[in-house]
Amino acid sequence: MSMIESGLSETQLAAFREQLAAEPIEYDGLAAEYDADEDSYHIETPGRQTTLTADELSTVDAERAAYISNWYFYTQAVGGEVTQAFCRWLELADDRPVPDRYDALDSGIDREWGQLSITTTLADEGARRYEIRHVDDSDADADALTTHTDPFDARDIGTLDATGRYRPLQTAPSLDSGWIFPELTASEVYEAVEAFYSATVVNWHREQRGELDIDHWRDEQDRQSGIYNLITVLPDEAVEWAAAACCDDSQCLKRREWELSEDEPLDADGGDGVFPCREPCSMVVAAGREWAKLEREESRSYEFELTPSEKEQIEAIIDAVADDEIDEIREADIGNGANRWRARYLREKRFDDDGHLSGTPTHPDGDDDDSE
Repeated sequence: MSMIESGLSETQLAAFREQLAAEPIEYDGLAAEYDADEDSYHIETPGRQTTLTADELSTVDAERAAYISNWYFYTQAVGGEVTQAFCRWLELADDRPVPDRYDALDSGIDREWGQLSITTTLADEGARRYEIRHVDDSDADADALTTHTDPFDARDIGTLDATGRYRPLQTAPSLDSGWIFPELTASEVYEAVEAFYSATVVNWHREQRGELDIDHWRDEQDRQSGIYNLITVLPDEAVEWAAAACCDDSQCLKRREWELSEDEPLDADGGDGVFPCREPCSMVVAAGREWAKLEREESRSYEFELTPSEKEQIEAIIDAVADDEIDEIREADIGNGANRWRARYLREKRFDDDGHLSGTPTHPDGDDDDSE
């Protein structure tokens, strides 16, 4: 069994004794208490129990040392309930007993948080070391990646996507790759993850505790004023379309937990992300305002001259734009309806000099556009 190779440090032993002098310990399969009359320590782990003198405590075997060092790390070395819970999640602490976990930590335990791949390994005296890299770089040689040591560098890394465009939504699946944080402490891994994805760990923890407060769409409508008050007239079915369009895993890594209202669920899939979305984000609200304006327009009938293949081509173009697949379509792939040359050919054939499809004006009667 590969666990901690050396005995417990004086710091760990001192903390262990001090805690037992005050009250018994019960944590992660470890139960221990101090007998003042006998000046001895009773230690119990799954399937094993023993009583040790103070001198014997310093030479405790590797398995019990693992349980004690695990207790020390999570209750004495890691500060903050949220950080503790997150670090335990990272190493699957609730799914594996301490000995099995320490075996796995020797080679590293991998978890994914959005587009982050986080590996936890065992460090000196039972501490943990954390590495963060992009999931696309999971198999890359660390030397080929740009090394970062300051967890707050994550803010700069997450500002632009791979093409240099600004990322207005932190949790969009557009995080650039090519970097690594090779050795972070427990507090630093929390800081880095929160810098990449603000409040995701906090909200995840609140959800785990059954304390996540959710603001639904109607709650959002009620508190809007000024120009954003327009979302109050967005039809309910349009909110459904908006949730399906914006809150899909392909657009946002959060798992949508808000609905139309507490008693009115949406049919749109909320996604499978680890961390929850507790309210409509500012981008959804801004988009909702634009759609509210568009939904006030009356439908009209238009007549276009299109071949069946051209109709399918327009559908393919819309799908390619909506699914962000335009850049994946090669110039030589003329058979793809969203191919750029094929789209330009369709424009040459079917648009008039004013840019109208099939020469049909948007407002044939000459009335003004009422969409604001």
